[in-house]
Amino acid sequence: MTTPHPAAGPLRDTLVVFAGSARFQLAFARTNPDFLLVLVRTPLTTLILLALSTHAGRPDLAAYAVLAPVLMTLWDMALLIASDVITKERSWGTLELLAATPARFAVVVLARVLTVTTVSLLSTVEAWLVARAVFGVTIGVAHPALFALTMTVSSLAMAGTATLMSALFVLAPHARFMTNTLSYPVYLLAGVFVPLSMLPAWVRPLSSVVFLSWSADLLRATLTAGPVAGAGRSLAVIAVLGLAGALAGSVAVTRVLRHARAAGTLSEV
Repeated sequence: MTTPHPAAGPLRDTLVVFAGSARFQLAFARTNPDFLLVLVRTPLTTLILLALSTHAGRPDLAAYAVLAPVLMTLWDMALLIASDVITKERSWGTLELLAATPARFAVVVLARVLTVTTVSLLSTVEAWLVARAVFGVTIGVAHPALFALTMTVSSLAMAGTATLMSALFVLAPHARFMTNTLSYPVYLLAGVFVPLSMLPAWVRPLSSVVFLSWSADLLRATLTAGPVAGAGRSLAVIAVLGLAGALAGSVAVTRVLRHARAAGTLSEV
């Protein structure tokens, strides 16, 4: 008779929680217009950025104008769900019940964020179609496999980082209003809108600790022909920063929930 491995039980339970949370998020997203609005915004943002780069006579910035809305959508979706898990559960009066279950809250957040972030990859198709249909700009992908891998790793990193943000949202009763504050500084530091070389010199070192800056640089590099220098290093940095965010988020969420339960503030809205 084979003795089950001691870790099999906890791992199986974690996978069950992850799968259940993902299914719930998919069902909830279909009835919540907030998620659809973010996807609707992607073509509009693409139009604006491409119009600006075209009017300025900077065709070299076309890749920035197309990739920026995609990265913005992914990050906004991640923050939206990280805050939504808290605000919705609080408004429904179920946050206390969720925190009291044996399931790790960080796993629930990670699964729900990753589910919507994966769906948000549709924004890539939206941005490319707008560029082609409206401006006649065709953005070719010279390294499609690396592009897909970078998007996948970046999505995982966003989910991990958003898990860390959820700890802050537990402490903030009005979590939804903080998402805009956490969005645009990241876009600027990551060089999503403009090349990092155009930022002030004293700001650039801060960009190296923002995983999105590595994602943006690597994604733009995959669009041009020729070898992509340092691709493995960039992917490793994105993965490490995302994993660090996920691990720190798991610890932070556990401690914050314990503190909130002791203080009786879990149900505050």
